[in-house]
Amino acid sequence: MSEKIRVLVADDQTLVRTGFRVILEAEGDIEVVAEADTGTAAIRQAQLVAPDVILMDIRMPELDGLSATEEIRRQPDPPTIIVLTTFDQNEYVYRALRAGAAGFLLKDSPSTRLIAAVRAAATGDSLIEPAITRRLVERFVEPVVAQGLPPELATLTDRELDVLRLIARGLSNAEIAAELVVAETTVKTHVARLLTKLGVRDRVQAVVVAYETGFANRH
Repeated sequence: MSEKIRVLVADDQTLVRTGFRVILEAEGDIEVVAEADTGTAAIRQAQLVAPDVILMDIRMPELDGLSATEEIRRQPDPPTIIVLTTFDQNEYVYRALRAGAAGFLLKDSPSTRLIAAVRAAATGDSLIEPAITRRLVERFVEPVVAQGLPPELATLTDRELDVLRLIARGLSNAEIAAELVVAETTVKTHVARLLTKLGVRDRVQAVVVAYETGFANRH
């Protein structure tokens, strides 16, 4: 990754792209290196400018953001993609997970959340809006309330369980570190270990496990 976080903003609304650019470039460590107003343009720009992070809207002409995400993630060393969504787009979230999106951000999120999501994505972390997590789980996961520690989580240490609970709330590594008063590198180690123990690919899948087993519903 370069000294500045290189971002590609893909959205068919000029005002949205301009707003994101203004917010992000006010930060000294973030640079918007390109914009795209269609999924096809997003694929082309991703190849031309090699961004670290892409903010990808779902609904765009020519090719939607999910199809563009699938195509970009098939390329060698692809950038991290954050999908921009709204509350009426629940049906797209699961497909975005399968397409390789690292996180989700509501389009009306505060600027601090946008900046945090970009920084998290640039470091290999992911950030999912808690509201999106809840709606995702409500739609795709059968509600369970565990009475004790679910057997699927029996191999996790107490601190790893703490981290999983906070991941399920949608917190990034930096936010978890602040909550637990530990170094961010320590959180990354805990996350890597719990993902391995759970046998899941990423923290998004870990969130689903937390809800499927009823663990997240107890906190």
